[in-house]
Amino acid sequence: MTPGPRGAAHRCELSSDVFRGAVSVEPGEGGLVPARLPGWARARVDDPFMRMTSAQAAGVRLAVRTAASVIEVDYRGARMVASEDAAIPPSRWEVTVGSVCVGGADAVATGRAVFAFDQPERARTLTGPATTVRIDVGGGGVERDLEVWVPYTDAVEVVAVRADRPIRAAGPRAAPRWVHYGSSISHGYTADSTVGTWPVIAARRAGVQLTSLAFSGSAMLDGFIARVIRDLPAEVISVKAGINIVSADAMRRRTFAPALHAFLDTIRDGHPRTPIVVASPIWCEPVEERAGPTYEDPDLPYPWQRTRGTAEDVRQGKLSLRVVREETARVVAARGDDALVAVDGLTLYSGRDAERMPLPDNLHPGPDVHALIGERWSSQVLEPVLQEYALHRE
Repeated sequence: MTPGPRGAAHRCELSSDVFRGAVSVEPGEGGLVPARLPGWARARVDDPFMRMTSAQAAGVRLAVRTAASVIEVDYRGARMVASEDAAIPPSRWEVTVGSVCVGGADAVATGRAVFAFDQPERARTLTGPATTVRIDVGGGGVERDLEVWVPYTDAVEVVAVRADRPIRAAGPRAAPRWVHYGSSISHGYTADSTVGTWPVIAARRAGVQLTSLAFSGSAMLDGFIARVIRDLPAEVISVKAGINIVSADAMRRRTFAPALHAFLDTIRDGHPRTPIVVASPIWCEPVEERAGPTYEDPDLPYPWQRTRGTAEDVRQGKLSLRVVREETARVVAARGDDALVAVDGLTLYSGRDAERMPLPDNLHPGPDVHALIGERWSSQVLEPVLQEYALHRE
Protein backbone atom coordinates (compact mmCIF):
# COMPACT_ATOMS: atom_id res chain seq x y z
CA MET A 1 0.00 0.00 0.00
CA THR A 2 1.13 3.55 -0.71
CA PRO A 3 1.42 5.55 2.48
CA GLY A 4 -0.56 8.76 2.79
CA PRO A 5 0.96 12.15 3.55
CA ARG A 6 1.72 11.23 7.15
CA GLY A 7 2.06 7.48 6.99
CA ALA A 8 -1.58 6.32 7.14
CA ALA A 9 -0.92 3.30 4.95
CA HIS A 10 -4.24 1.42 5.12
CA ARG A 11 -6.80 2.48 2.53
CA CYS A 12 -10.55 2.07 2.85
CA GLU A 13 -12.29 0.79 -0.26
CA LEU A 14 -14.54 3.62 -1.40
CA SER A 15 -18.12 2.72 -2.25
CA SER A 16 -21.60 4.02 -1.50
CA ASP A 17 -21.55 1.78 1.61
CA VAL A 18 -19.10 4.19 3.26
CA PHE A 19 -21.53 7.13 3.14
CA ARG A 20 -24.45 7.95 5.42
CA GLY A 21 -26.80 10.90 5.16
CA ALA A 22 -26.47 11.21 1.37
CA VAL A 23 -29.46 10.75 -0.94
CA SER A 24 -27.18 9.44 -3.68
CA VAL A 25 -23.46 8.79 -4.14
CA GLU A 26 -22.11 9.64 -7.57
CA PRO A 27 -18.76 9.35 -9.36
CA GLY A 28 -16.60 12.48 -9.45
CA GLU A 29 -13.31 13.33 -11.12
CA GLY A 30 -11.42 10.67 -9.19
CA GLY A 31 -13.58 9.84 -6.19
CA LEU A 32 -17.18 9.81 -4.99
CA VAL A 33 -19.55 12.72 -4.43
CA PRO A 34 -22.19 12.42 -1.68
CA ALA A 35 -25.25 14.27 -3.03
CA ARG A 36 -28.20 15.49 -0.98
CA LEU A 37 -30.42 15.72 -4.06
CA PRO A 38 -30.61 13.16 -6.88
CA GLY A 39 -29.76 14.30 -10.38
CA TRP A 40 -33.37 14.65 -11.54
CA ALA A 41 -34.11 16.95 -8.57
CA ARG A 42 -30.98 19.06 -9.13
CA ALA A 43 -32.26 19.64 -12.66
CA ARG A 44 -35.34 21.30 -11.11
CA VAL A 45 -33.24 23.87 -9.22
CA ASP A 46 -33.23 27.17 -11.10
CA ASP A 47 -31.87 29.32 -8.27
CA PRO A 48 -28.04 29.57 -8.25
CA PHE A 49 -27.88 30.01 -4.48
CA MET A 50 -29.89 26.82 -3.88
CA ARG A 51 -27.70 24.95 -6.38
CA MET A 52 -24.68 25.81 -4.26
CA THR A 53 -26.18 25.26 -0.81
CA SER A 54 -27.81 21.98 -1.81
CA ALA A 55 -24.38 20.76 -2.92
CA GLN A 56 -23.01 21.31 0.59
CA ALA A 57 -22.71 18.11 2.60
CA ALA A 58 -24.83 18.95 5.66
CA GLY A 59 -25.38 15.82 7.74
CA VAL A 60 -23.21 13.62 5.51
CA ARG A 61 -20.66 11.35 7.18
CA LEU A 62 -18.30 8.49 6.37
CA ALA A 63 -19.10 5.36 8.35
CA VAL A 64 -16.04 3.17 8.92
CA ARG A 65 -14.89 0.40 11.22
CA THR A 66 -11.26 0.44 12.36
CA ALA A 67 -8.91 0.23 15.33
CA ALA A 68 -6.99 3.21 13.95
CA SER A 69 -5.89 6.20 15.98
CA VAL A 70 -5.44 8.41 12.90
CA ILE A 71 -7.74 8.84 9.89
CA GLU A 72 -6.91 10.82 6.77
CA VAL A 73 -9.36 11.93 4.08
CA ASP A 74 -8.24 13.22 0.69
CA TYR A 75 -10.98 15.36 -0.79
CA ARG A 76 -11.81 18.03 -3.29
CA GLY A 77 -13.90 20.66 -1.59
CA ALA A 78 -15.56 23.91 -2.59
CA ARG A 79 -16.46 26.47 0.08
CA MET A 80 -18.93 29.26 -0.69
CA VAL A 81 -17.36 32.73 -0.80
CA ALA A 82 -18.48 36.14 -2.01
CA SER A 83 -15.79 36.60 -4.67
CA GLU A 84 -12.74 35.05 -6.27
CA ASP A 85 -10.56 37.27 -4.08
CA ALA A 86 -12.15 36.31 -0.75
CA ALA A 87 -10.14 34.18 1.65
CA ILE A 88 -11.53 30.66 2.03
CA PRO A 89 -12.27 30.05 5.72
CA PRO A 90 -11.36 26.71 7.32
CA SER A 91 -13.94 23.95 7.56
CA ARG A 92 -14.35 21.59 10.49
CA TRP A 93 -14.21 17.79 10.16
CA GLU A 94 -15.19 15.73 13.21
CA VAL A 95 -15.34 12.07 14.20
CA THR A 96 -17.87 10.49 16.54
CA VAL A 97 -18.31 7.13 18.21
CA GLY A 98 -21.98 6.88 19.10
CA SER A 99 -22.85 10.12 20.85
CA VAL A 100 -19.21 10.98 21.71
CA CYS A 101 -16.98 13.21 19.59
CA VAL A 102 -13.50 11.64 19.63
CA GLY A 103 -11.60 13.95 17.31
CA GLY A 104 -11.67 16.81 14.87
CA ALA A 105 -9.51 18.88 12.56
CA ASP A 106 -9.76 21.96 10.38
CA ALA A 107 -9.01 21.97 6.68
CA VAL A 108 -9.25 24.56 3.92
CA ALA A 109 -10.94 23.56 0.68
CA THR A 110 -9.06 24.54 -2.47
CA GLY A 111 -12.18 25.08 -4.55
CA ARG A 112 -14.66 27.93 -4.19
CA ALA A 113 -18.35 28.34 -4.94
CA VAL A 114 -18.50 32.03 -5.80
CA PHE A 115 -21.80 33.73 -5.04
CA ALA A 116 -22.63 37.38 -4.44
CA PHE A 117 -26.22 38.29 -3.57
CA ASP A 118 -26.00 41.47 -5.61
CA GLN A 119 -24.81 39.54 -8.68
CA PRO A 120 -26.42 36.07 -8.49
CA GLU A 121 -26.20 35.63 -12.26
CA ARG A 122 -22.41 35.43 -11.92
CA ALA A 123 -22.47 32.43 -9.56
CA ARG A 124 -19.91 29.79 -10.45
CA THR A 125 -17.91 27.00 -8.86
CA LEU A 126 -14.14 26.86 -9.31
CA THR A 127 -12.50 23.54 -8.52
CA GLY A 128 -9.06 23.00 -7.06
CA PRO A 129 -6.66 20.15 -6.29
CA ALA A 130 -7.36 17.62 -3.58
CA THR A 131 -6.41 18.42 -0.01
CA THR A 132 -5.91 16.14 2.98
CA VAL A 133 -7.42 16.40 6.44
CA ARG A 134 -5.79 14.34 9.20
CA ILE A 135 -7.81 13.54 12.32
CA ASP A 136 -6.49 12.01 15.53
CA VAL A 137 -9.22 9.78 16.99
CA GLY A 138 -7.45 8.01 19.91
CA GLY A 139 -8.84 4.58 20.61
CA GLY A 140 -5.83 2.60 21.83
CA GLY A 141 -6.05 -0.05 19.12
CA VAL A 142 -9.66 -1.08 19.89
CA GLU A 143 -11.83 -1.66 16.82
CA ARG A 144 -14.79 0.73 16.70
CA ASP A 145 -17.49 2.06 14.38
CA LEU A 146 -16.64 5.68 13.58
CA GLU A 147 -18.56 8.37 11.74
CA VAL A 148 -16.45 11.03 10.04
CA TRP A 149 -18.66 14.12 9.66
CA VAL A 150 -18.12 16.11 6.48
CA PRO A 151 -18.26 19.91 6.94
CA TYR A 152 -21.81 21.20 6.40
CA THR A 153 -20.25 24.23 4.70
CA ASP A 154 -18.54 22.40 1.84
CA ALA A 155 -19.41 20.65 -1.39
CA VAL A 156 -17.14 17.61 -1.29
CA GLU A 157 -15.77 14.84 -3.46
CA VAL A 158 -14.06 12.16 -1.37
CA VAL A 159 -10.98 10.86 -3.16
CA ALA A 160 -9.48 8.52 -0.55
CA VAL A 161 -9.88 7.46 3.09
CA ARG A 162 -6.85 6.06 4.90
CA ALA A 163 -5.92 5.07 8.43
CA ASP A 164 -2.93 3.83 10.40
CA ARG A 165 -4.66 0.45 10.85
CA PRO A 166 -6.94 -1.58 8.57
CA ILE A 167 -10.16 0.28 7.80
CA ARG A 168 -13.38 -0.72 6.05
CA ALA A 169 -16.96 0.44 5.65
CA ALA A 170 -18.99 -0.01 8.82
CA GLY A 171 -21.98 -2.32 8.80
CA PRO A 172 -25.54 -0.99 8.59
CA ARG A 173 -27.14 0.60 11.67
CA ALA A 174 -30.51 -0.56 12.97
CA ALA A 175 -31.44 2.87 14.30
CA PRO A 176 -34.52 4.71 12.95
CA ARG A 177 -33.95 6.89 9.90
CA TRP A 178 -34.94 10.54 10.28
CA VAL A 179 -35.36 12.73 7.19
CA HIS A 180 -35.50 16.45 7.98
CA TYR A 181 -36.41 19.34 5.68
CA GLY A 182 -35.60 22.91 6.63
CA SER A 183 -33.86 26.23 6.03
CA SER A 184 -30.41 27.64 6.84
CA ILE A 185 -31.31 27.36 10.53
CA SER A 186 -31.48 23.57 10.06
CA HIS A 187 -28.66 23.51 7.51
CA GLY A 188 -26.39 24.86 10.24
CA TYR A 189 -25.61 28.45 9.31
CA THR A 190 -23.50 30.09 12.09
CA ALA A 191 -22.90 26.77 13.90
CA ASP A 192 -19.21 26.25 14.63
CA SER A 193 -19.16 22.67 13.34
CA THR A 194 -21.35 20.04 11.70
CA VAL A 195 -21.83 18.10 14.95
CA GLY A 196 -22.82 21.45 16.47
CA THR A 197 -25.80 22.00 14.16
CA TRP A 198 -29.08 21.43 15.93
CA PRO A 199 -30.31 18.50 13.76
CA VAL A 200 -27.05 16.61 14.33
CA ILE A 201 -27.19 17.33 18.06
CA ALA A 202 -30.79 16.06 18.18
CA ALA A 203 -30.05 12.97 16.07
CA ARG A 204 -27.07 11.94 18.17
CA ARG A 205 -28.96 12.46 21.44
CA ALA A 206 -32.00 10.50 20.24
CA GLY A 207 -30.00 7.73 18.57
CA VAL A 208 -31.43 8.14 15.07
CA GLN A 209 -29.86 8.32 11.61
CA LEU A 210 -30.17 11.76 10.05
CA THR A 211 -30.64 12.66 6.41
CA SER A 212 -30.62 16.44 6.13
CA LEU A 213 -32.60 18.09 3.37
CA ALA A 214 -32.01 21.51 4.88
CA PHE A 215 -31.00 24.10 2.31
CA SER A 216 -29.97 27.62 3.27
CA GLY A 217 -32.41 30.19 1.97
CA SER A 218 -34.39 27.56 0.11
CA ALA A 219 -37.07 25.91 2.29
CA MET A 220 -39.83 27.08 -0.05
CA LEU A 221 -42.03 23.94 -0.04
CA ASP A 222 -40.81 23.05 -3.53
CA GLY A 223 -42.75 20.11 -4.92
CA PHE A 224 -39.67 18.28 -6.20
CA ILE A 225 -38.24 18.20 -2.66
CA ALA A 226 -41.46 16.57 -1.43
CA ARG A 227 -40.98 13.94 -4.14
CA VAL A 228 -37.42 13.29 -2.90
CA ILE A 229 -38.72 12.81 0.66
CA ARG A 230 -41.54 10.62 -0.63
CA ASP A 231 -39.02 8.24 -2.18
CA LEU A 232 -36.56 8.06 0.74
CA PRO A 233 -36.70 5.33 3.37
CA ALA A 234 -37.65 6.88 6.71
CA GLU A 235 -39.12 6.01 10.08
CA VAL A 236 -39.52 9.69 11.06
CA ILE A 237 -39.93 12.72 8.77
CA SER A 238 -39.98 16.38 9.73
CA VAL A 239 -40.85 19.52 7.79
CA LYS A 240 -39.80 22.91 9.15
CA ALA A 241 -40.72 25.72 6.80
CA GLY A 242 -41.75 29.34 6.97
CA ILE A 243 -38.79 31.60 7.68
CA ASN A 244 -37.47 31.58 4.10
CA ILE A 245 -40.95 32.11 2.70
CA VAL A 246 -41.51 35.14 4.93
CA SER A 247 -37.99 36.54 4.58
CA ALA A 248 -38.22 36.41 0.78
CA ASP A 249 -41.84 37.59 0.77
CA ALA A 250 -42.41 34.57 -1.46
CA MET A 251 -46.03 33.67 -0.62
CA ARG A 252 -49.26 35.10 0.72
CA ARG A 253 -51.66 33.71 3.29
CA ARG A 254 -53.80 32.48 0.39
CA THR A 255 -50.99 30.36 -1.09
CA PHE A 256 -49.08 29.13 1.98
CA ALA A 257 -51.63 26.66 3.35
CA PRO A 258 -52.32 24.97 -0.03
CA ALA A 259 -48.57 24.71 -0.65
CA LEU A 260 -48.06 23.03 2.72
CA HIS A 261 -51.00 20.69 2.10
CA ALA A 262 -49.59 19.72 -1.30
CA PHE A 263 -46.11 19.14 0.15
CA LEU A 264 -47.55 16.81 2.79
CA ASP A 265 -49.83 15.09 0.25
CA THR A 266 -46.80 14.14 -1.85
CA ILE A 267 -44.86 12.82 1.13
CA ARG A 268 -47.87 10.79 2.25
CA ASP A 269 -48.00 9.12 -1.20
CA GLY A 270 -44.82 7.28 -0.26
CA HIS A 271 -45.22 7.23 3.52
CA PRO A 272 -48.89 6.59 4.31
CA ARG A 273 -48.29 5.87 8.03
CA THR A 274 -44.84 7.26 8.78
CA PRO A 275 -44.94 9.87 11.58
CA ILE A 276 -44.42 13.35 10.13
CA VAL A 277 -43.53 16.29 12.35
CA VAL A 278 -44.52 19.70 11.00
CA ALA A 279 -42.72 22.49 12.85
CA SER A 280 -43.35 26.21 12.50
CA PRO A 281 -40.53 28.79 12.67
CA ILE A 282 -38.53 29.73 15.74
CA TRP A 283 -38.54 33.32 17.02
CA CYS A 284 -37.20 36.00 14.65
CA GLU A 285 -38.01 39.49 15.88
CA PRO A 286 -38.05 41.47 12.57
CA VAL A 287 -40.85 39.37 11.05
CA GLU A 288 -42.79 38.20 14.08
CA GLU A 289 -45.62 40.65 13.36
CA ARG A 290 -44.41 42.21 10.12
CA ALA A 291 -44.04 40.87 6.61
CA GLY A 292 -40.83 40.42 4.64
CA PRO A 293 -38.68 40.82 2.74
CA THR A 294 -35.77 41.00 5.15
CA TYR A 295 -32.39 42.50 4.43
CA GLU A 296 -29.02 43.11 6.09
CA ASP A 297 -28.75 46.64 7.43
CA PRO A 298 -26.04 48.35 5.32
CA ASP A 299 -25.52 51.06 7.94
CA LEU A 300 -24.11 48.60 10.48
CA PRO A 301 -20.58 47.11 10.44
CA TYR A 302 -21.96 43.59 11.00
CA PRO A 303 -24.84 41.59 9.46
CA TRP A 304 -28.14 42.47 11.15
CA GLN A 305 -31.52 41.51 9.77
CA ARG A 306 -34.31 44.01 9.33
CA THR A 307 -37.51 43.90 7.30
CA ARG A 308 -39.00 46.14 4.64
CA GLY A 309 -42.49 44.81 5.38
CA THR A 310 -45.06 46.17 7.80
CA ALA A 311 -47.91 45.02 10.00
CA GLU A 312 -50.28 46.64 7.50
CA ASP A 313 -48.85 44.35 4.79
CA VAL A 314 -49.83 41.40 6.98
CA ARG A 315 -53.37 42.73 7.33
CA GLN A 316 -53.47 42.89 3.53
CA GLY A 317 -52.61 39.19 3.21
CA LYS A 318 -48.83 38.96 3.43
CA LEU A 319 -47.15 36.58 5.85
CA SER A 320 -45.53 37.18 9.22
CA LEU A 321 -44.15 34.39 11.38
CA ARG A 322 -47.19 34.64 13.65
CA VAL A 323 -49.46 34.03 10.64
CA VAL A 324 -47.28 31.14 9.44
CA ARG A 325 -47.55 29.49 12.87
CA GLU A 326 -51.32 29.91 12.86
CA GLU A 327 -51.65 28.54 9.33
CA THR A 328 -49.31 25.62 10.03
CA ALA A 329 -51.32 24.59 13.09
CA ARG A 330 -54.55 24.95 11.10
CA VAL A 331 -53.27 22.78 8.23
CA VAL A 332 -52.12 20.01 10.56
CA ALA A 333 -55.44 20.02 12.46
CA ALA A 334 -57.50 20.05 9.25
CA ARG A 335 -55.82 16.96 7.83
CA GLY A 336 -57.17 14.62 10.52
CA ASP A 337 -53.97 12.56 10.37
CA ASP A 338 -53.10 10.86 13.65
CA ALA A 339 -49.51 10.30 12.46
CA LEU A 340 -49.03 14.03 11.85
CA VAL A 341 -47.46 15.97 14.73
CA ALA A 342 -47.50 19.78 14.99
CA VAL A 343 -44.67 21.58 16.80
CA ASP A 344 -44.85 25.27 17.62
CA GLY A 345 -41.43 26.72 16.81
CA LEU A 346 -41.62 28.98 19.85
CA THR A 347 -41.30 25.90 22.07
CA LEU A 348 -37.85 25.41 20.50
CA TYR A 349 -36.70 29.04 20.70
CA SER A 350 -38.93 31.88 21.89
CA GLY A 351 -38.76 35.59 22.49
CA ARG A 352 -37.96 34.90 26.12
CA ASP A 353 -35.07 32.69 25.03
CA ALA A 354 -33.89 35.51 22.77
CA GLU A 355 -33.57 37.85 25.75
CA ARG A 356 -30.87 35.66 27.30
CA MET A 357 -29.50 33.98 24.14
CA PRO A 358 -29.83 36.50 21.28
CA LEU A 359 -29.34 35.50 17.67
CA PRO A 360 -26.00 36.86 16.36
CA ASP A 361 -27.55 38.44 13.26
CA ASN A 362 -31.17 38.70 14.42
CA LEU A 363 -32.03 35.62 12.32
CA HIS A 364 -29.66 32.64 12.65
CA PRO A 365 -28.78 30.71 15.83
CA GLY A 366 -25.29 30.84 17.23
CA PRO A 367 -23.69 27.70 18.68
CA ASP A 368 -25.49 28.15 22.02
CA VAL A 369 -28.93 28.30 20.40
CA HIS A 370 -28.13 25.37 18.10
CA ALA A 371 -27.40 23.36 21.26
CA LEU A 372 -30.64 24.54 22.88
CA ILE A 373 -32.81 23.68 19.88
CA GLY A 374 -31.08 20.33 19.39
CA GLU A 375 -31.65 19.34 23.01
CA ARG A 376 -35.28 20.45 22.91
CA TRP A 377 -35.97 18.74 19.60
CA SER A 378 -34.52 15.51 20.94
CA SER A 379 -36.43 15.55 24.24
CA GLN A 380 -39.67 17.23 23.14
CA VAL A 381 -40.04 15.87 19.61
CA LEU A 382 -37.91 12.91 18.55
CA GLU A 383 -37.96 10.90 21.77
CA PRO A 384 -41.77 11.19 22.25
CA VAL A 385 -42.33 10.24 18.60
CA LEU A 386 -40.02 7.25 18.92
CA GLN A 387 -41.92 6.15 22.01
CA GLU A 388 -45.39 6.85 20.60
CA TYR A 389 -44.76 4.88 17.43
CA ALA A 390 -42.62 2.21 19.10
CA LEU A 391 -39.68 2.84 16.80
CA HIS A 392 -36.57 0.84 17.59
CA ARG A 393 -33.56 2.75 18.94
CA GLU A 394 -30.02 1.48 19.33
